[in-house]
Amino acid sequence: MSNHVQVLLFAGLADQIGASRISIPVKNFPITASELKAAIQTAYPQASSLIKVSFAAVNQQYATEDSVITESDEVALIPPVSGGEDPSHHPEPNHTHFGATPDGMCVITSDILSPQSTIEKVLHPNHGASLNFIGTTREITNGLRTVLLEYEAYIPMALQEMQKIRSNMQTRWPDTACAISHRIGRVKAGEISVVIAVSSPHRDTCYDASRFAIDELKRTVPIWKKEVWEDGSQWIGPQSGTWDPISG
Repeated sequence: MSNHVQVLLFAGLADQIGASRISIPVKNFPITASELKAAIQTAYPQASSLIKVSFAAVNQQYATEDSVITESDEVALIPPVSGGEDPSHHPEPNHTHFGATPDGMCVITSDILSPQSTIEKVLHPNHGASLNFIGTTREITNGLRTVLLEYEAYIPMALQEMQKIRSNMQTRWPDTACAISHRIGRVKAGEISVVIAVSSPHRDTCYDASRFAIDELKRTVPIWKKEVWEDGSQWIGPQSGTWDPISG
């Protein structure tokens, strides 16, 4: 009997392959992430170009090309960005509708977000500055009217990456506090998709830390959005330019 690797797929990659989970036969374990990607490209040549620029995740951590995968590992393929797709095609989602870190500082939910409840998590009597970054759905983008955005997340990994952002922020700016709330599912024009609350003793640090948090969220956190227009839709990844969530 041949061995198989179960691979989770997301966003445009799931659309191109037509499934949110696939089973890839392999001759022997362990194999490398690079070898697995090559096997997936062979099995699904229609998605080869997107597979090539995707990163493997092993046990909810980004993997390098030579990372080793064993039979017991949880494996996902994380695409950066993809092109248009048939808006009538929606593979079964492979995530739940909410999640939170044990300390409650990072939240992913399908519910409407509250900026006030997010910023309350970071208020501190010794912090004289606090900021809420609030991201909302634009109605007009590049001349097209957006009906709504549809967000998808690899929730357990996304929460871990959010916690890394908080940890790295506190390493760079030890006196800061940060909370992150992100919505998934359908977010209409004018509605809030993300809230990042930051507090610190002084405003300069607060501004710098807030920008760091949103930039890192877009670079490393596996959350995707689909822009839905009146006559079509397109998956838009959280990254721009050459995507590398490992080097930062």
